[in-house]
Amino acid sequence: MNVLLNVNGIEVIYNHVILVLKGVSLQVPEGRIVALMGGNGAGKTTTLRAVSNLLAGERGAVTKGSIELRGERIERLSTSEMVERGVVQVMEGRHCFAHLTVEENLMTGAYTRKDGKAAIQQTLDKVYAYFPRLKVRRTSQAAYTSGGEQQMCAIGRALMCNPRMVLLDEPSMGLAPMVISQIFKIIAEINSQGTTVLLVEQNAQQALSRSDRAYILETGEVTRAGNAQELLADDSIRAAYLGVA
Repeated sequence: MNVLLNVNGIEVIYNHVILVLKGVSLQVPEGRIVALMGGNGAGKTTTLRAVSNLLAGERGAVTKGSIELRGERIERLSTSEMVERGVVQVMEGRHCFAHLTVEENLMTGAYTRKDGKAAIQQTLDKVYAYFPRLKVRRTSQAAYTSGGEQQMCAIGRALMCNPRMVLLDEPSMGLAPMVISQIFKIIAEINSQGTTVLLVEQNAQQALSRSDRAYILETGEVTRAGNAQELLADDSIRAAYLGVA
C-alpha cells in the first residue's frame, strides 16, 4: 500500500508561544479515506492547515517533525505549490464567493490548471454529475443558495483543481441530516474514483462508517489510531463520540 501523506511527529506553535500540536503522526494511504476526529480544540483543523501550509496566515508554524507527500518534504512549500502537487483543502464554513454564481465559484477552482479548456469542461461535467443540484443552480449567486448547496459548491470547487488528495474540514457542519448523508455518499463516490481524502469531522458515525482508517486527537496528541470499522465498534469510542453507553 503506497503512503501518499506521511505526517511524522509534528509540533505546531502559534504566535511563537502557544503549543497546539505535540508530536502528531499519521499516514494517509493513496486512494483511501482517513478520518481525523476529536473534540473542539483538539488540533484537528491545525493538522489540516499544517498539511496544506495555511498556518502562516494565522501566525502558526511547524516547529518540529516532518510532513512528506509522496516522499517529498513539503513544510516549506507555499499553498499554491501544494495545489500544484494535487493537495486541496475545503475549509470549515464553506467560504464560497458570495457575489459570484455557483458556476463562477466552481471555475475559480480551475484557475491553476494548464491542461486546456476541454479538460476543465470535462471536470466541470463530472462535478455536475456528482452534484446535480449545482447544475440546476449554476447561474444563481452563491449568497442565495442553501448551506448544503454551498457545501457542495465548496467541494466541487476543490475537485475542479483535479486533486490527488482533498482535505475536508467539517463538511457536515450546520447541515440537515438528509443533506449530511448525501454529502458523505458523494465523498465516498469521489474516493472510489481515485481521490484520496483526509477528513476532519464531528459526526463520528458518518466519518467512521465511510473511512478506512481513523486517528483520534486529544489536546494536540494522537491518542487512538486504527481501522475505522474497529473504532466504530469500540465501546469507549461509541460512548465518547456517539453518545452510546
